[in-house]
Amino acid sequence: MQFSHSDKTESLIARVEGFMNDHVYTAEKEYHDYVETSDNRWTIPPIMEELKAKAKAEGLWNLFLADFEGYGAGLSNLEYAPLSETMGRSMIGSEVFNCSAPDTGNMEVLARYGTQAQRDTWLKPLLEGEIRSAFAMTEPAVASSDATNIQCTIDKQGDEYVINGRKWWISGASDPRCKIMIVMGKTDANAPRHTQQSQILVPTDTPGVKILRAMKVFGSDDAPHGHAEIEFDNVRVPASNIIGAPGEGFAIAQGRLGPGRIHHCMRLIGCAQRAIELMCDRVENRVAFGKKLSEQGSIREDIARSICDVEQARLLTLKAAARMDEVSYKNARDLIAMIKIVAPSMAQTVIDRAMQAHGAMGLSQDTFLAEAFAYARTVRLADGPDQVHMSSLGKQIIRRYAG
Repeated sequence: MQFSHSDKTESLIARVEGFMNDHVYTAEKEYHDYVETSDNRWTIPPIMEELKAKAKAEGLWNLFLADFEGYGAGLSNLEYAPLSETMGRSMIGSEVFNCSAPDTGNMEVLARYGTQAQRDTWLKPLLEGEIRSAFAMTEPAVASSDATNIQCTIDKQGDEYVINGRKWWISGASDPRCKIMIVMGKTDANAPRHTQQSQILVPTDTPGVKILRAMKVFGSDDAPHGHAEIEFDNVRVPASNIIGAPGEGFAIAQGRLGPGRIHHCMRLIGCAQRAIELMCDRVENRVAFGKKLSEQGSIREDIARSICDVEQARLLTLKAAARMDEVSYKNARDLIAMIKIVAPSMAQTVIDRAMQAHGAMGLSQDTFLAEAFAYARTVRLADGPDQVHMSSLGKQIIRRYAG
């Protein structure tokens, strides 16, 4: 395995790190203060659009996308990994570079499966950072970790599809810039299990689309991005809004989730790495019971364990990224499952240690730690719960080694 980065990647790492140091970290407080003091929490802080414009002007834009009609940086998954890690060190970082979920996955779906009309109407504004999007799959009434359980219906009626169902945890749907959703539902309940589902484009202002409430994560509504519960009540869209062919929704979802899962892991490694750095600074400058916290053996052990945990997860992520480049997402699914199991739990543990070292401050809005902890805990469910990935991985390994 290659353990050094190319000159191109090293240059981009330096540029992204420089941008984060010069612009992003210093903007975090302004961003969050705006949300907390605004009359409308669902208004985008102006600093975000200012940062996006700067990143775009510097060519640090759509780095996740290999290439599409002149867009994207032409990077492999392995080349993108350290950049995503650096962006992930801030909870607002990925969006600054137009590399945040769920837009990245939606853009890849449209680039790979969308018609030219769909790309012109929705993909290009997303690539330009002019709008945002959502992916509506999870449902409150069924275990949506098994996508074949989905009950939302997409019925063909003439030259339209009519959509009925309820979705929740639809990240970004409450964002005022969210103009389009990719909705997953059943077009044929009588087809074979994995060809019943389809994906379809639904503009957020379509009649019958009703945002019922903002879901809260550990008591926070995550404004202005948020996670919505949505009802689709006889929502009508043109038949041309279907993505791919009817019945291809499950396969498209699997292709979408592969990169999405590893992107989350990259970001979480960045969160965990920053947590260690904050923890080291804190304990070196905090005195309790007559000596610095950094002189306490238990603190040193926590830091040692944490750096080992992060480095192990980083190497596994890079190996998964390299495998995805060398073969395919499908043939790398064992490594993708491994890192999806490992990275969120690792980040949750490391961030928790950093919070403990900060005392009550670690629970507050004065560091990014509490928000990062909630993110890590969320990703243990997002894109598939730990147990689903462990079950799938265990099944693969048994097949590989059983006599």
